[in-house]
Amino acid sequence: MSSLPAIAILNNNEDTVEMLRMCLQQRGFTALVTGHVPDVKRGSLDIVQFVETHDPRVFVWDIALPYDENWRFVRMLMGHEAIQGRRFVLTTTNKRALDALVGPTDVIEIIGKPYDLDLVVSAVRAAVGLPPETEGE
Repeated sequence: MSSLPAIAILNNNEDTVEMLRMCLQQRGFTALVTGHVPDVKRGSLDIVQFVETHDPRVFVWDIALPYDENWRFVRMLMGHEAIQGRRFVLTTTNKRALDALVGPTDVIEIIGKPYDLDLVVSAVRAAVGLPPETEGE
């Protein structure tokens, strides 16, 4: 599986970044790059340079509080020329609150249960065009 494309994990929480990185790595994704959403928003992580350097096909991107502001930011980012053609798997810790502010979304809620991580892995696999995992894979 070393030929799988790069996946970028950007979150607000270092522990969550590491948890997602380890989970995806255990499931065969080896080209994992990480960062923090606040660094992108502040400009201390140049997202264009990050994309040019790592060429991630998929971003696992967290939508944190304030939900409406961070939702607008990621939507704006998705429209950026350097980002186009890349897929996003969006996560949050409170989908109900996010949906109440921005309308229904397909964001995955991560609250630390193993099933949450399975949903993220399934979404990443789908985003890179892989079939769903089968038992024992």
